[in-house]
Amino acid sequence: MLTKLSAFNSHLLPGRSLDEQMDNTLVLAQHLGFDALVYDYTPVPIDHDGALITPSVLQLRNTPSDWYSLWCSLGFYQIDPVQHLALNCVSPFVWSYEAKADTPLQKIINRRHAPVSCYLHDQQMTCGVSVPIHLPRGGFASLTGLRTGKARTVLQDARQTLADFNLITHALQEAAYPLFSKELRSYPHIHLTKRERECLKWAADGLTAAEIATQLSRSLAVVTLHLASAMHKLGAKNRVQAVVRASHYRLLDD
Repeated sequence: MLTKLSAFNSHLLPGRSLDEQMDNTLVLAQHLGFDALVYDYTPVPIDHDGALITPSVLQLRNTPSDWYSLWCSLGFYQIDPVQHLALNCVSPFVWSYEAKADTPLQKIINRRHAPVSCYLHDQQMTCGVSVPIHLPRGGFASLTGLRTGKARTVLQDARQTLADFNLITHALQEAAYPLFSKELRSYPHIHLTKRERECLKWAADGLTAAEIATQLSRSLAVVTLHLASAMHKLGAKNRVQAVVRASHYRLLDD
């Protein structure tokens, strides 16, 4: 497989479109016996309550036509146990939805995951390999390869390809990440103004509203207004909570 991967290096290079990167990754994955691919990326993987955030990028290859809407619009992503496993793992893993299979999925799956489990059983996509990638500054990506066929045979074959699929995933991520814009690498659901961010940054350093007003050469009323607006956008009850949430969503990063 290393020879095959080397042969595709010219295709997995920064600068090409993400669609092209995914198409070429699918070719590599098909050599390993995978039938479909799911790639996701999010700059912030969970919200302040611990729920999975719908990814900013979801690229699919050879999945059913309703996959995107189910995962991104109807909440399947939030109850996808493979995604929960991936976020809490640092190593690639094989998974199966078959009850008698011996994979990490059997340790966490429950009735809450039933919609996802039933859907994948109906699609005969009950086995796969997932590779989590924990990125600098807290971003998260993963690539999942899905297989169809008889459960036991498919699971055995998937285990054989774990290392090679890991290599493919990291090659894809290295090629894809430079394509992401600054906006794509930022949490998209809360937008703070420049002044709101400045005020929260000073508040994070322990300054009072009056001290922030002095630093920014603004009136106390204006600074208080900026802080109140930021608190509202963040759904925060007070200034401390606003700073914590803004930091969580990396809205204070330069």
